[in-house]
Formats: sequence, C-alpha cells, structure tokens
Amino acid sequence: MPARPLEHASDSDERVLSVLTDGHVEIIGRIVPSSNLALLVQVGTGDDALPAVYKPLSGERPLWDFEPGLHRNEAAAYVLSDWLGWDLVPPTIIRGDAPVGVGSIQLYIDSDPSDHYFTLYDRAPETRAQLRALAAFDVVANNADRKSGHVLRGTDGRIQGIDQGLCFAAEDKLRTVVWDFAGQPVPPELLGGIAPLLNDLPPGLDELITVSEIEALQGRVRRLLRTGVYPTDRSGRRVPWPLV
Repeated sequence: MPARPLEHASDSDERVLSVLTDGHVEIIGRIVPSSNLALLVQVGTGDDALPAVYKPLSGERPLWDFEPGLHRNEAAAYVLSDWLGWDLVPPTIIRGDAPVGVGSIQLYIDSDPSDHYFTLYDRAPETRAQLRALAAFDVVANNADRKSGHVLRGTDGRIQGIDQGLCFAAEDKLRTVVWDFAGQPVPPELLGGIAPLLNDLPPGLDELITVSEIEALQGRVRRLLRTGVYPTDRSGRRVPWPLV
C-alpha cells in the first residue's frame, strides 16, 4: 500500500510512488555494511524502472528498545516530511508482495559517497538551511540514529535523510551528529510548519505509528514551539556510533 495519499505528492513524486507501489521488484544485490538487511532493487520495467532500497521485516535484527517493524518508521518519516513540505525524505512506501516479504521500499538517491553531514555542513551557507530543517525534523521524529552518512546530497542538490527506522519512539531517544545548531533559534518558518501537528496529523500516519508515539510526537512539537530553540546535548552522549 502507499505510505500516504498520492494527492499530497508533487507530480514527480506521484510517478515515483506509482512505480514503487505497483512495479515489479527485482533484487539487484545487498547493501553493505548495514545492521539490518537492506537490498538494492529495481522496481518497474523499461523506462519506468527505478532504483530503490528495500528493507524487509524478515531481515531486521531484534532490538531491545524498538519493536519489530522498523519499515513502518521508514514510511512514517516520509509521510511526515512530505506533509510538512520539507522534502527531506525520499519517497517511501510499504509493500507486502516484495520478494522476501513485507518491508519498506524507498527511492534510491544517487549521491557522491564522499559527502555526508560533516562535509555538507562545511559548505555553508549553501546547505545550511536544509540542514537546519533536517535538525528540526529529527527532533520532531525523535531520530535515534542520525549518523553523518545518513545525510545525502542528491545530484539535484537536495539534502535527503535516509535510514529513519529508529524514529518515533515514545521515549526521548534523540541521538544525532547534528548538534551544530544546539541552542540556536529554530527559524520561524520551521516552527510554523510543525505547529499544525498539534491539531492535525498527516493522513495515514496513525496507521504506521502507535497512539502513544503520536502523543509523544505532539509533545515534542509543543516543547519545540515553547522553547523556540534547538535542543542541547549537555551529556555529550546523545550521538550514534559509528558517527559516519
């Protein structure tokens, strides 16, 4: 099924979502290194074939602090990013008829492998605004695994965040390399973007994450609106490993 209603997508996203949802899935190979099974696939046929990353539920390693079903978080991250209009997460859907079972399928982003958050941050101000948006997104989504290598710059110049499986926990689990904006004001346009989440939710989000996770998300939004600044890691421990 699509991860969210197509009427919220741009024309290009509609085409991508249509192919990812209905196209034939062919496994090309495994993506390594990866803690969970991640497969490079081709979805569709002929001129409508797209490269994508397929993360099946059957390939997840058990975690003590996250329930099985990380593919739902991958899809939920796209739903949230698309609804906000921030364009930070590649089109992502869930399919139950994929080769090794139900899982998320996300458009593959062609990017320079030498680039990651740390190199992109240094290219200020070219990428700084997009990275500020990504930092705010990760606070709202409660991203517990924002490594530097999870931040890509596509060939079109857009910043994209990938690997959002460890998001949306009800408990505060923010772990990220993006602390450069800590204590700084969140831009008004970003605060204005998240404010409607207190009374409205992206269509389909409640099918992907639990009621307690939605309530916690709204609590994070409320806190960010109240403080108006990016959070600070006073412990120095809220970073993922490895950093890249």
